[in-house]
Amino acid sequence: MEQPAQRGHRCVPHTADVRLEAWARNREECVAEAVTALVETFTDTAGARPGPDREYEAAPAHDEDLLVSVLDEVIFRMETADELPLTTEVTDDGRGGLRVRWRVTPTDAVELIGAVPKAVSLHELRFGPDDAGWSCAVTLDV
Repeated sequence: MEQPAQRGHRCVPHTADVRLEAWARNREECVAEAVTALVETFTDTAGARPGPDREYEAAPAHDEDLLVSVLDEVIFRMETADELPLTTEVTDDGRGGLRVRWRVTPTDAVELIGAVPKAVSLHELRFGPDDAGWSCAVTLDV
């Protein structure tokens, strides 16, 4: 994947679902960028105010499973707690898992501009190191 900046994301064409790509210098920043990409696929957060901090710990797992766990948690919290992350910080927990901290906003504080994701698909999931750092490609079921 050609990466235009040290850290970023984009949506790419995909039949019926949403496909996103994210990249960063390291694994943790790439996960954080994927969270931002997920939220931006269906919302406009301009004008939303950050609310409380939320934390999530992804249990030790393979890198792809960690990415899916974090993205699934975003979707779960959207559905059950009516909140979305505006900012994301991810750190290695030192045991093979990830520690995630979000500043969230209520879902009714953002404008819906696209199809709301229902789940993260494992089909064609990719996450790992590359020549420029780390990158991922994820399909979201909508």
